[in-house]
Amino acid sequence: MGTPVDPVPAVVREALSAASDFPGYPVTAGTAALRAAAAGWLARSLGVTVPEAAVLPVIGTKELIAWLPALLGCGPGDLVVHPELAYPTYDAGARLAGARPVAADGLVSLGPEQVRLAWLNSPANPSGRVLPAEHLRKVVTWGRERGTVIAADECYIEFGWDAQPVSVLHPEVCEGSHQGLLAVHSLSKRSNMAGYRAGFVTGDPELIGELLEIRKHAGMMLPGPVQAAMTAALADDDHAAEQRARYAARRGALRPSLEAAGWAVDHSEAGLYLWASHPDHDCWGSVRLLAQAGILVAPGEFYGPAGARHVRVALTATDERIEAAARRLAALV
Repeated sequence: MGTPVDPVPAVVREALSAASDFPGYPVTAGTAALRAAAAGWLARSLGVTVPEAAVLPVIGTKELIAWLPALLGCGPGDLVVHPELAYPTYDAGARLAGARPVAADGLVSLGPEQVRLAWLNSPANPSGRVLPAEHLRKVVTWGRERGTVIAADECYIEFGWDAQPVSVLHPEVCEGSHQGLLAVHSLSKRSNMAGYRAGFVTGDPELIGELLEIRKHAGMMLPGPVQAAMTAALADDDHAAEQRARYAARRGALRPSLEAAGWAVDHSEAGLYLWASHPDHDCWGSVRLLAQAGILVAPGEFYGPAGARHVRVALTATDERIEAAARRLAALV
């Protein structure tokens, strides 16, 4: 259904253990080592250069996504835009702030209304869609013309299969300026650290400074041992490559099995999900059919009305469970 099942890398567990004697309060801004490790990873993996001071650790990216509208001062009368197919927390975060969530893929269609915050999600959850650099550039320009903060949820950016995802902070997209831009990154899938609640946000130094000041007063600080574990994870690329290979193998087994059983797989060019539909069923009919075969998937309507005919099939299961699912799909043909 979407939660990581593979072991936490040894390098991460060892760093956590070594830092476990941590009696004092952690630093909200993150340790210098953590900020350097995150900046180094961004440069190596994404071609993005940020000042280390523009890295801010968060208590899992869901926390940041849920509270970002409130942290930015959004409230009644403000619009928070998110994709039509979207992780539900974008909508929930707007409501927590008292703002109005709007599901819209075409920002130009919003007209003259003031949008305080617009979310991007590439690669997308649930569909695996990748937004090309040209599209991202248009959104960045649109946001700057209107004073809208553009926040990109890039939690699956290392899992490009049929397309190469690009960060909103890449020079090709933002012309070398991070003004008005934020990018959110998670270690949950890359390093199997969902249970650690480890992520970070980066981008516009002024916005990061504002978020830091508020988070200091709100007690939103990542535990010290988790910061040490996160530092080790971001500095080590080998375990991430191994995990990527696991997901690639699972995708290679599951996608053809779905297609052979009559499902069409749309988008899914990146990320950890297959966005599938059946010609004879809506999303709930597909959920029932697969459940009867012992396969659990998420109905597309969980992610908005646009998902009414699709189901989200996760690659986050053990090899044994993926193989079992492939066998059960074959029996449905």
